[in-house]
Amino acid sequence: MRTFVGIDLGSTTTKAVLMDENEQVLGRGITNSRSNYDTACKVVTQEAAIDARFTLFRREFGDEQGTEKQVEAFLGALERAFRLEQFLEQLDDLEQTCIEQVKGDRFAKAEHAVKDAIGEVFRRLREEAPELFAPGATRKSDFFRDIAGSRYLAIAEEVARDAELAYELLLNVYDKSIISVENRPPSGELSEKFRSALDRVTAEVAGTSEHLQEAVEKALAIELEETYLVGTGYGRVTLPFSKEHIRSEILCHGLGAHMMFPKTRTVLDIGGQDTKGIQVDPGGIVENFQMNDRCAAGCGRYLGYIADEMNMGLHELGPLAMKSSKPARINSTCTVFAGAELRDRLALGEKREDILAGLHRAIILRAMSIISRSGGIADEFTFTGGVAKNQAAVRELRKLVVENYGEVTINIDPDSIYTGALGGAEFARRAAEGRMEGLDA
Repeated sequence: MRTFVGIDLGSTTTKAVLMDENEQVLGRGITNSRSNYDTACKVVTQEAAIDARFTLFRREFGDEQGTEKQVEAFLGALERAFRLEQFLEQLDDLEQTCIEQVKGDRFAKAEHAVKDAIGEVFRRLREEAPELFAPGATRKSDFFRDIAGSRYLAIAEEVARDAELAYELLLNVYDKSIISVENRPPSGELSEKFRSALDRVTAEVAGTSEHLQEAVEKALAIELEETYLVGTGYGRVTLPFSKEHIRSEILCHGLGAHMMFPKTRTVLDIGGQDTKGIQVDPGGIVENFQMNDRCAAGCGRYLGYIADEMNMGLHELGPLAMKSSKPARINSTCTVFAGAELRDRLALGEKREDILAGLHRAIILRAMSIISRSGGIADEFTFTGGVAKNQAAVRELRKLVVENYGEVTINIDPDSIYTGALGGAEFARRAAEGRMEGLDA
């Protein structure tokens, strides 16, 4: 099967979309960019391929293989088993990397004791790993570093105490190893991992249908040929691609929004680093656009800064702001000055929800100014980017659009964070199609 990949390397997250020849999205992937775009590119490409396999599984199951409830239960078990296989593989990598760090004068006569302690830490990590991926298990993060790191530190402290070793020795070994492992995405053949996961599910889940197992094998036999790839986004200049494989993020977001909502004429994208107001024609081709200046005010980084100032999670800002009945009037949209104003208002006893509601309104006011400079809002209007998931920002946007432009259809797709990657995948599909037509000619 010929596939086409779009990768959007954002300042905070990197996204990938894998598409087939019929413009159908097979899979999506997302990871933290962490200033290492090469690794982020590999991780999201692999994640999109994994997601695509589950799409193919569902296609093979069809309507004949049992009830939808049974199929979803089986797929849920298969995904948990697959993620466990990945986790164990990375644990092995981390253990070997840690052991390689145990050398030099600082270990001296404790070298063997430290290696034994590391072995015990990882034995316990493997022993408890299945519980992390059991049905109903909650994890604060799906990133290996976050899952393994917190448990390593907790177990290592206990092991070091029992072995009468300095805890700092085990901590130092971990700190020097995790970055290397994190920059090596899980390797190996995905199909083999899926088969190992299938064996695990078959052994652990009673009543697993042979038809479901056969459907998985049939889907795994489908080769996903990466025909063409296009990169875009903040970090696109760092990609090791030739120029024909790179597209402007403006073009990709415009085309991606058009693919999600074909009647789109105006696009607002608020990402981590910038805000874009884009006007597109009926075919999704960009006619005009405006972006914010170098200041991060009004972007995702701005909200992240505010969350840090208030000692909250970024995901908590929107719900708290929604509780406000009297939004504060924020005077500054500068990230630094807004932080100072935030502290002053909190000191004066203003409610946190009112301050946050005012900050969200200030962000959207800034975005509305950018849209105005790009040509205003035409029906239909599509809001994309990570901030589109923030309900307080969406509420303020709807208010301001009605106030300034009247009743306009506002589109927000649950997968809007993938808009740029989707546009990139479509550019990849069109490029490959043009190349094939040239060969035919």
